[in-house]
Amino acid sequence: MFIGEHNHTLDDKNRLSLPAKFRKVFGKSVVVTHGLDNCLFVYTTKEWEVFVTTLGGLSMGQKNSRSFSRFLLGSAVEVDIDSAGRILLPDFLRSFANLKQKVTVVGVGNRAELWSDSAWKKYKSEIEKSADVLAEQLGNIGMI
Repeated sequence: MFIGEHNHTLDDKNRLSLPAKFRKVFGKSVVVTHGLDNCLFVYTTKEWEVFVTTLGGLSMGQKNSRSFSRFLLGSAVEVDIDSAGRILLPDFLRSFANLKQKVTVVGVGNRAELWSDSAWKKYKSEIEKSADVLAEQLGNIGMI
């Protein structure tokens, strides 16, 4: 399980060091893809297979299902973790998430997310202001 917030830096070769606690769970490679809210999603290969199976259950007859599958699957790349615990992020994914130098790695259960430091701070500030409202809405549908 991935939890917590970790600040890291892209090196001059666009490699990102993953948090040490995450490396143990990830193994030797990860799948990185477009995420939502302009971040990147990072999955273990096992979790990625589960996720792809779930997406495969969506109706191909619905345009939104096709579009969402294309958005996530079409941008997915399997990336090896080097001996120093780093991953090389492809240019198109770095550009999508606007990752420059400072990157925040956020654990969200079954995946990690990669955020530009400034985007994460802005997003986190907004969510903190509305956490009570979100909790109420989730409580109304029996989630908490």
